[in-house]
Amino acid sequence: MKEQLRVANPPPKPLMIWDGECHFCRRWIERWREITAGEVEYAPYQEIADRFPEIPREQFQRSVVYIDKSGQVFVAAEAVYRSLRCRPSKKWLWWSYQHIPGFAAVSGLGYNFIARHRGFASAITQLLWGKDVRPPTYFWAHRWFLRALALVYLIAFVSLWIQIDGLVGSNGILPISDYLSLAHREIGYKTVWILPTLCWFNSSNGFLHFLCGSGVLFSLLLICRIAPAISLGVLFVSYLSLSVAGQAFLSFQWDILLLETGFVAIFFAPWQLWPRSAPAAIQPVSPVAMFLLKFLLFKLMFMSGVVKLTSGDNCWGWINHSFHWSALTALDYHYWTQPLPTVFAWFADKHPEWFKKFSVAFCLVVEIIVPFFIWAPRRPRLIAAGLLIFLQLAIAITGNYCFFNLLTIALCLLLIDDATWRAVAAVARRGDSDIVLRAAASNRGYNFAAIIVLIVTLPLNLWLCYTALKPEAEWPKPLLVVYARLEPFRILNGYGLFRVMTKERPEIQVEGSADGIDWVSYEFKWKPGDVNRAPRWCAPHQPRLDWQMWFAALAGRRQEDWFQNFVVRLLENEPAVTRLLARNPFPDKPPRYVRAILFKYQFTTSEERRATGAWWKRREIGEFFPEATLRQ
Repeated sequence: MKEQLRVANPPPKPLMIWDGECHFCRRWIERWREITAGEVEYAPYQEIADRFPEIPREQFQRSVVYIDKSGQVFVAAEAVYRSLRCRPSKKWLWWSYQHIPGFAAVSGLGYNFIARHRGFASAITQLLWGKDVRPPTYFWAHRWFLRALALVYLIAFVSLWIQIDGLVGSNGILPISDYLSLAHREIGYKTVWILPTLCWFNSSNGFLHFLCGSGVLFSLLLICRIAPAISLGVLFVSYLSLSVAGQAFLSFQWDILLLETGFVAIFFAPWQLWPRSAPAAIQPVSPVAMFLLKFLLFKLMFMSGVVKLTSGDNCWGWINHSFHWSALTALDYHYWTQPLPTVFAWFADKHPEWFKKFSVAFCLVVEIIVPFFIWAPRRPRLIAAGLLIFLQLAIAITGNYCFFNLLTIALCLLLIDDATWRAVAAVARRGDSDIVLRAAASNRGYNFAAIIVLIVTLPLNLWLCYTALKPEAEWPKPLLVVYARLEPFRILNGYGLFRVMTKERPEIQVEGSADGIDWVSYEFKWKPGDVNRAPRWCAPHQPRLDWQMWFAALAGRRQEDWFQNFVVRLLENEPAVTRLLARNPFPDKPPRYVRAILFKYQFTTSEERRATGAWWKRREIGEFFPEATLRQ
């Protein structure tokens, strides 16, 4: 409108007038009502047009009309932006409309197109949002994500607790006291920052058990919603301390993912000591912390997919900057070369070739394309959550990846808003939905600590994603300086499992002997050994020695310094280490000699399994570690 129209009897509160017979308008007015949170009144023109004779009735039929307390009238896109000015987080839209060249013109064109095609716009709204287009709230996701994270922490601490003495205890494979002493001698006082762990104060077995026990205790407190923010802080510090102490045995991607998730969750958790009863139990959800957690899920999935294509490994189907269906062969190897397959991996390996290729393509689509729908409206976002969860379940069925899949599924819970939960939860039938919505309208405060984390970490996270696309890209010096300062705390990480597919399976068989003539094998609990033993299921527990044996077989003993220490502990018959094994063939007297032989393993075919009963077939390929004694 070229001239600013005014009404003679302005409303006591800003008023938005809309077409009450338009289904599209009705849905979006409900969204605007939530956004403006009581600052603006809403009424259909069919009920209120007679109060404002200055405004032509045709204007009400063409667009929304906004009347402020001074009587000024705004219509169409201008009315929309003017109404949003009452919300501090939306004022930038009104400023942009007034000051940015072209913004008002583009907004007007878009508004007019939708106004002329309301039926089409209503159908698109129904397709993307369903019947409820109000801003999503995440109170249920908030509660159950924190409980799921607490469960993951509990699993991680218990799993590590039963192994900690044999891995890094005083008589373990890699004693933490020796590691810290050596690091301090080589680097000096800077090691405290480079290796941030409470074990600098005490590195005894008792203190390692104290850290694990503290983790279990505070995980249980978090499950019960007792002091959630404090519990998460203690959990992060305890697991970071153990991760540093664990050295090679806690260097897995799920360990750093748990730390990064746990750190951000500190700013996502409510600051309270005791759980509150409804309706006071509904806590405000920090939108900044929610964004950080969703971005972590995006980064995890996107990087995991992209690095497969930029790795140069043709089995992911990406050759010379184009896809080749015939080259999608990753699953020809994955099921039997992955570290600890389950028994279902043997059956999955027998799938027809076309299905394996389809599964590889599906994995790449879910990891690279689907994460962008994390930011989409409700229905595409829910589909994305379903696909991401399905992928994690499929991975978990065929491989033992400890708590990784469970933690990723916990992050996916954050994509499911309250409108969806209310449709399936019994609480909806008890009339709690209105409480949730009222809380959503009155609790939109920002967590300022989370904003600081966002400002510091977002540029670094974006560059990490960029390095997945361009592995050769050099870090800008300012970002590199900040990243180097934060990297020891493992709160900013890159991800990318199986970027290069392993195409063979070497396995180490450790043997001991009392006389150097007759040799007996040590049997591990979970990794392949006896070819007649079916692959086992151990997830969400992680047998960390068994996992490291897989890496050692691929890398060679010269790249795995811990393996020599492992041999020494076997020669000493150290109980803390032998308890990590399924069977110690020298229970009473230590062996005089220990050696390691390398084999190549592969799943048997269906015909071979029927004929022999074996799950694996193997052939010896040479020596991995020469015959050794304690004197040597």
